[in-house]
Amino acid sequence: MLALAAGTFLLRLAGPALRAKVTFPKRAEKLLEVSAVVLLTALTATAALTESGGFAGPARPIGVMVGGALAWRKAPFLVVVLAAAGTAALLRLAGVP
Repeated sequence: MLALAAGTFLLRLAGPALRAKVTFPKRAEKLLEVSAVVLLTALTATAALTESGGFAGPARPIGVMVGGALAWRKAPFLVVVLAAAGTAALLRLAGVP
């Protein structure tokens, strides 16, 4: 456990330490920023749309859209999570898969 904690700490420390020593061209920095957004979007889409290798049904994506809309409107995090989960739960209770 201590080895994993130390490794995690060292990896997190490596980012700022290397940032001060390594310079990237502006285009590479822009691509790295965009790639982080693309990766997070792909992860969100995969988690929201699929379950067991197939389509999760419309309830989950609708819940994610409700949460995304509230987050975009800068609602508190707890409100975003509860609204997204509540929307999906109510839709499933109503029979929507």
